[in-house]
Amino acid sequence: MTVSPDALAAFVVFADHLNFTRAAAQLRISQPALHVKIGKLARALGRPLYHRAGRRLALTPDGEAVARFARVHDERLAQFLAEFAGDTPRRPVVLAAGQGAYLYLLGDTIRAVLADGPTRLRLINCDHRQMLAAVRTGLAHVGVSVLDVVPEDLTVAELATFPQMLFVPEGHRLARRGTVALRDLEGAALVVPPQHRPHRVLLEQALRAAGTDWTVAVEAEGWPLIAQFVALGVGLAVVNGCVPPPVGVVARPVADLPPITYHVVHQPAATDDPRVADLLERIL
Repeated sequence: MTVSPDALAAFVVFADHLNFTRAAAQLRISQPALHVKIGKLARALGRPLYHRAGRRLALTPDGEAVARFARVHDERLAQFLAEFAGDTPRRPVVLAAGQGAYLYLLGDTIRAVLADGPTRLRLINCDHRQMLAAVRTGLAHVGVSVLDVVPEDLTVAELATFPQMLFVPEGHRLARRGTVALRDLEGAALVVPPQHRPHRVLLEQALRAAGTDWTVAVEAEGWPLIAQFVALGVGLAVVNGCVPPPVGVVARPVADLPPITYHVVHQPAATDDPRVADLLERIL
């Protein structure tokens, strides 16, 4: 079996984009040439490396493993060459997480790591599916997110658990309650994430199970914007308990919603790298 280093490098770029047009443009080659490189790589390995999922392309588990190997190989080669030349390796540790985790959970860790060296850490902002893909393909060393299903192929540790809270304006009738239930939201207009976001899906399922009728006040992306719309009186919102309420808004626990747990995720062998082990120790 002969595997071309050039084909591996091209496949990593393709894995980043999962789009032949954008990947070929970054590599400054034609789309047919990129198809040929990846096709030869797949034939050399004897495994399909990607498949079509609806209108999108997705890596197969073998494709994720190849992308991860290629990135690790590139990183180790860069480290060896730096050490051979007597330089200090400057490759950063890559952390993948969502906006909420960065804002409300990881701020102190990020500040401490960057204080030790501004080039030691690179951040990727993504949702939980993108985070898992980044860790699986080696694009990120560590990921943090709420997980609906704990993956068996990665090392996972619980970071923090929070209740789900209802954000209501101070003058609202539910602001006088110590806790609220989903039935209390009958007829409410809610500020919610866009459709198909995990939080939106789970909330809709819970409201349906409780027999609660509600309407969409507005769709908003990210906890800060959702909280701001509540402060403006646009509607109520159910948020993770790590989110601080803005001025004029109070938070009340939703008794019949399960708590939300953030997890830290990494490859089993990631802690062999002292930089990654240090970041994990700081996070946990």
